[in-house]
Amino acid sequence: MSNEWRFQFDNERTVWQGNPRLSAAAGGVTIGIALSILALLMAVLVDRRLGIASILGIGIVIWAVRRVQQTEYVITTRSIWAKRGVMRQTVRRVELSKVQNTAYSQSVTGSLFEYGTVTIEIAGGSDLQFQRIDNPEIAREAITSRIGDMSEEIPGSPNQWYSVLQLVRDIRVTIE
Repeated sequence: MSNEWRFQFDNERTVWQGNPRLSAAAGGVTIGIALSILALLMAVLVDRRLGIASILGIGIVIWAVRRVQQTEYVITTRSIWAKRGVMRQTVRRVELSKVQNTAYSQSVTGSLFEYGTVTIEIAGGSDLQFQRIDNPEIAREAITSRIGDMSEEIPGSPNQWYSVLQLVRDIRVTIE
């Protein structure tokens, strides 16, 4: 996977990286093959020129496979990245500090073959999903272990906070 579509700070490192399974293209591949077969059948039964429509079916198959191959998900020590698109790419970066919650789900076949979807709830934005990835619990853990660390860390020392408290008390006395 190429990293040209994203950046990392000096102290940032990649902790998880993945793509959807190729089976995510199954719907488009099925439609494309069915359309190609139908076009070829119509070419034989009605008019040979209808065989040209099979090119559309082949195009749908190629598009579905490329769409899955061009999708990448990355989790770093500071952010979450998602890249999608074939002709026009969409890249989304979310700081880990904006993550409110994570969950993963697996269908019956997903449980059998160890794939699923990770949903990431983002503060002030739409949710982000890593769809049909291998071992979704590992990706989810890579996120939750980092947001857990961030939520427990309080900036400043107790002495600094006592100073702030005293300052607020002084301001309150002045106002009253």
